[in-house]
Amino acid sequence: MSEQDYDELGPDEGFVERLQNVDEELAEQRAESLRAGLGEYELDNEDLELLEAGEERADGYVQLPALPVLAVVGRPNVGKSALVNRIIGRREAVVEDTPGVTRDRVSYKAEWGNRRFTLVDTGGWEPDARGIDKSVAQQAEIAIDLADAVLFVVDANVGPTATDEHVVRLLRQTDRPVILVANKVDDAVQEPNAAVLWSLGLGEPMPVSALHGRGVADLLDLVMTKLPEVSKVAKEELGAPRRVAILGRPNVGKSSLLNRAAGEERVVVNDLAGTTRDPIDEQIELGGKVWRFVDTAGIRKRVHLQQGADFYASLRTTAALEKAEVAVVVLDVTEPIGVQDLRIIDLVLESGRALVLAFNKWDLLDDERRWQLEREVERDLAHVAWAPRVNISARTGRHLEKLVPALELALDSWDTRIPTGKFNAFIAELVAEFPHPLRGGKQPRILFGTQAQTQPPTFVLFTTGFLDPGYRRFIMRRLREVYGFEGSPIVVNMRVREKRQRRK
Repeated sequence: MSEQDYDELGPDEGFVERLQNVDEELAEQRAESLRAGLGEYELDNEDLELLEAGEERADGYVQLPALPVLAVVGRPNVGKSALVNRIIGRREAVVEDTPGVTRDRVSYKAEWGNRRFTLVDTGGWEPDARGIDKSVAQQAEIAIDLADAVLFVVDANVGPTATDEHVVRLLRQTDRPVILVANKVDDAVQEPNAAVLWSLGLGEPMPVSALHGRGVADLLDLVMTKLPEVSKVAKEELGAPRRVAILGRPNVGKSSLLNRAAGEERVVVNDLAGTTRDPIDEQIELGGKVWRFVDTAGIRKRVHLQQGADFYASLRTTAALEKAEVAVVVLDVTEPIGVQDLRIIDLVLESGRALVLAFNKWDLLDDERRWQLEREVERDLAHVAWAPRVNISARTGRHLEKLVPALELALDSWDTRIPTGKFNAFIAELVAEFPHPLRGGKQPRILFGTQAQTQPPTFVLFTTGFLDPGYRRFIMRRLREVYGFEGSPIVVNMRVREKRQRRK
């Protein structure tokens, strides 16, 4: 079969029924046998950690710990991206002498002393004298809020500036550990330049040269003493209200939705697009449960094309999404589904958050527009057909009660885990009925599978070869047929492994 053939395969009720009748004890025994068979293949340390973690739980479910987060902040052109490249060991962050090259926050996985962590490179702030207080505070606040520790980078050869002082005032208000980095100390002759940074009041400055690597190892040794083993910010404590981000392009009714849910005017509502600049956290009781809603600033256009307040509003929208668990994307049914709507949905998919689509202003819909909308949904939203849809009117409150079941359904799917035995029985049934096509005379085999984590559900397949994208999409569709996953993205990763070479 070709990739297109797999894409065109429809639902299979018999397949679902057979899996529902699988003997769970027998499935677990088969999974253990398949797991043992992996001993014949070359596995790295990460593979073994994943498999050993799976054995510790009776259901074979693995919850990987949240990696601690280290944010790199500072004014433009102090060498933040160069330092990031030095820490991650590859030239990935854009480095240029022009201030402001990095405009968005970018995350990288890094490792030091056998400890893994997430490194966040933040943009420097444009030296706009009129808006500097707001710009510095917004960008730094986002980075600090989503980090376990902060590297504050200053150019040792320039010394502390007014912009640096703005950041310091913000850093003093946080409980996050802050390490002052005196960058561009390329040799011993320049080391005295770092001494003047004591005046910032953040303790001893660590002299480094991101360009040459000087002092970076000592800096990372110090960082390891400040970072927790498991992130305290990446995961919320159990029992806390589920966090909901309300997303959408400007003027689709996000603030009206929040006000209606809260039962009072908590957010400014205006026909002028872009009234909301900052996300507004609100704890709201809805459907007998407490939720934390975030009304975000509307996304106007691509971040790198934005300037001023709109640019920072977009950054804060992204931050709100990162802190949320489920996103409600609000669509205005009186207007065609546009590129901006699709880009916002893609942003949610990239973040791995659960998704609910809220079609707002439903009370203004006539029969002709309703027919057009259905065609648009079929054409433009087919890739998120699994997301619950609610048709509402934020202005009148019509059908707002349907939002809670949709949120609960999406979050239940986002939290779903499948025991290893059941997952491998699923794979065995699927491969028996629809084997992977031959490629170059060889047929990739799936040796073993496990669910690595939830939020979103992420599955790992150990294979003997690369699986075609169409076949992976087919696996995900069948997973949805059997287990639902309504409202949640699912991820299927591969680990291609070769057999061990027999010693002679």
